[in-house]
Amino acid sequence: MTHLARFVVLLAAALFLSACAGGLSQKARSQVNYSGSFRALQQQPYLYTDKVVMLGGKIISTEVSTADTRLLVLHVSLDNNGRPRDELSSEGRFIIRTDQFVDPAIYPPGTLISAAGRVVGSERRTIGQMDYEYPVIQLIEIKKWPPPGSSEPSFHFGIGVGTYF
Repeated sequence: MTHLARFVVLLAAALFLSACAGGLSQKARSQVNYSGSFRALQQQPYLYTDKVVMLGGKIISTEVSTADTRLLVLHVSLDNNGRPRDELSSEGRFIIRTDQFVDPAIYPPGTLISAAGRVVGSERRTIGQMDYEYPVIQLIEIKKWPPPGSSEPSFHFGIGVGTYF
């Protein structure tokens, strides 16, 4: 095998592996039909009923009942790979609802997630003594991300001179 052919095979394998390690599936991403801001969604969720959104954030709490599981999430914007940025800023909160059991031990507070889901309305709750309107998203797919800087395996492909710490 020539050097060029070997390079092409290695490049294709690297791209395939990096695609597998990504966020939400292409099937979930293809259903997304809302590209507006989270702020607009949060302020008037009823205008976007039945729209499919892709959101990310940090889990605040996981509530399990006999009817469903609800994840209360602090919104964090997503990067180009669909991963939540670990920022200190947020445009608000939202609720992910699913009929499936989601174990709070697997999705504890502080867990970074990306999710695709259908806007189904809103729910009024309080934060301290303040009323707050949470957009409610019916879950289609969720991705749990490892914490930034974790020791989980990662893949890096690059060309050039540099250092990695």
